[in-house]
Amino acid sequence: MTSFTIARIETFVLRAPISRPVITSFGSLPERVCVIVRVEDADGAHGWGDVWCNFPSYGAAYRGLVMHRTVAPIALGRDVDDPAVLWRELSGRIHVLAVQSGDVGAFASVLAGLDTALWDLKARRAGVPLARMLGGRVRDVPVYASGLNPDDGPETVDRVRAEGYRRFKQKIGFGEAVDLPVLRRIKAGLGEGERLLVDVNQGWTTAEALRMSPMLTEFDLDWVEEPVVADRPEAEWEALAEAFSAPLAGGENLRGQELLRAASNTWFGVIQPDVGKWGGVSGCLAVGQAAVEAGKRYCPHWLSDGIGLMASAHLLAAVGGEGMMEVDCNPNPLRTLMAQPFPVLKDGAFVLTDAPGLGIEPDLSEAKPFVVSRYEAG
Repeated sequence: MTSFTIARIETFVLRAPISRPVITSFGSLPERVCVIVRVEDADGAHGWGDVWCNFPSYGAAYRGLVMHRTVAPIALGRDVDDPAVLWRELSGRIHVLAVQSGDVGAFASVLAGLDTALWDLKARRAGVPLARMLGGRVRDVPVYASGLNPDDGPETVDRVRAEGYRRFKQKIGFGEAVDLPVLRRIKAGLGEGERLLVDVNQGWTTAEALRMSPMLTEFDLDWVEEPVVADRPEAEWEALAEAFSAPLAGGENLRGQELLRAASNTWFGVIQPDVGKWGGVSGCLAVGQAAVEAGKRYCPHWLSDGIGLMASAHLLAAVGGEGMMEVDCNPNPLRTLMAQPFPVLKDGAFVLTDAPGLGIEPDLSEAKPFVVSRYEAG
C-alpha cells in the first residue's frame, strides 16, 4: 500500500560558509544555503524534499518559516494517494496567501519541497526508485558541470574533466572583453565528445543579446541560457531564437502556466525547471513530458544541495529524451552531505541505483554545524 497519512513535518535550514563566492552577471552567492523538509507518515515511513532558496541566501530563513508556520499546518493529517493531487489542491488553497503577501515565489518553492518529499515517501513505501514510480526506468543520467566563474573557467574545466565531466557550462554576461577570451580558451581545449554551454543569467538587454549573438557562433555552443530577463515579451524571445545559432535554454525563472507554455513554444530548445522552485516532482514531471513531446530537451536545473539534485536525476530518468542534468561544480558541503550515498559519476553520467525513493539520506550528524534552524510540526 502506498497511500499514507501525513503525521509529522520537520524543516531544517542550513547555511555553509564558502571561501569563494559563486559569481553571476546579476550578483554573487557568498554562502551555500538550503531548506530541506522531512515528511513522516502515520506508519513511521519518511521522505525528503528540497526548497529552492539559493538567492538571496538570507531568504532561506524565511522559507523555512513559511513551511513550518503556514504550509505544514495545512498539510498535517492529510491522506495522500497521489501527491500531484495534493500539490494542486494546496496550490489552490494557498494562492490567496501568496498573492496577499506578494511572495508567490516563496510559497511555490515551499510547496515544491513538500511535494518532492511526498513522492520520495510514496516510492519508499512501494520499495521502488522514484524514477520507476514515475513511469520511467533506472538508468545513467547524463550531467554537465555548472557554475564556472568568469575568472577561472578554463582551470575549472580541467579540474572537473579529471572528475569525469564531459560537458561544461560557462557563466558569461560580463562584457565581451571578459566573456570571449574565456570561451576561446575553453573551446581550444575541448576534447572529442566534449561540449561547451553558456549561461548569461539574464544579464543582457535584448539589444545586447542581438549584438552578441554573431560573436558566439564560433564556439559551436550546445545552448545559450537565459540571455535576457525571463519575463521579457514573447516577441523578443522569438527574435533571439532566430538570431542565435545555438538553441535557447530557460525555465528556472518561470512558474505555472508560463513554464508549461515554454515547454511547447517555438523559441526554447531546452527546458530547465528547478524541482524545488516550482512544481516539485508533480509539476516538473508534467513540464518535462510536455517538452520531450514537443521535441525539446528536458534538462533539470539545480544549483543547490543534494536532495534536489537527486530528485532532478530521477525526474530526468523518468521523462527520458536527450536531456542532461546540471551539477554545480563549486565547493558546497551541503551537496554531498544532503545526499548519501552520493552518486557515482561514470562517463559523464550519474549512476542511479535501485534504492527506493530518491535513494539517499541526508547526513544530518555530519551537517550539524551547518544547521541554523529546525522546526517540527505534528
